[in-house]
Amino acid sequence: MTEPENRCRLVLIVPDIADADEQAKIVADALKGGDVASVIVPQYGLDDGTFQKHAEKLVPVIQDAGAAALIAGDSRVAGRAKADGLHLSANAEALSEAIDKHAPKLIVGGGNASDRHTALEVGEVRPDYIFFGKLDGDIKPEAHPKNLALGEWWASMIEIPCIVMGGTDPASALAVAETGAEFVALRLAVFAEAGRAPSIVAEINALLDEKAPRFED
Repeated sequence: MTEPENRCRLVLIVPDIADADEQAKIVADALKGGDVASVIVPQYGLDDGTFQKHAEKLVPVIQDAGAAALIAGDSRVAGRAKADGLHLSANAEALSEAIDKHAPKLIVGGGNASDRHTALEVGEVRPDYIFFGKLDGDIKPEAHPKNLALGEWWASMIEIPCIVMGGTDPASALAVAETGAEFVALRLAVFAEAGRAPSIVAEINALLDEKAPRFED
């Protein structure tokens, strides 16, 4: 599997599926579609014990495909499931505590950065990445304009990589790539029709290969 290091790469957000085996199968199939940098696993409405069972099924599937498995919100689940990292939708202080405790053993990133001031506060604690948007923020076909603007501003001046949440249309990945962001996160764009997920991942990679701007070394 090629790793297109010099352009925006895809981050998948696991869909909300109650059956852990079905969820793992759908994610495994999607990952067969081509390059995916990492996969974020949200808790959704699951209790902690059930979330851990889901994570323990998902993490090896994600890692076997060559992607990093990031658990949203719960460091204990991340540790027990042997995940690669922790995604926190938290303020800079909470992110800083998690970095002190878990990095560099785990990737630690995220940050609830809805404006420039908050983003800079998050940047000061040196997470592995900053995330613009919400994990379930894909409510329109296009990426939210505010997140695109934050991604463009951030990518132009800060070295810490950013992930920008896309929309429900797979083509929204290109709009994110055009901001200069290193990663685009997609959920419903890939998983709305589970059977099409692998071909959509392939289409998005082809689109980014053809049209995404290239990073300078």
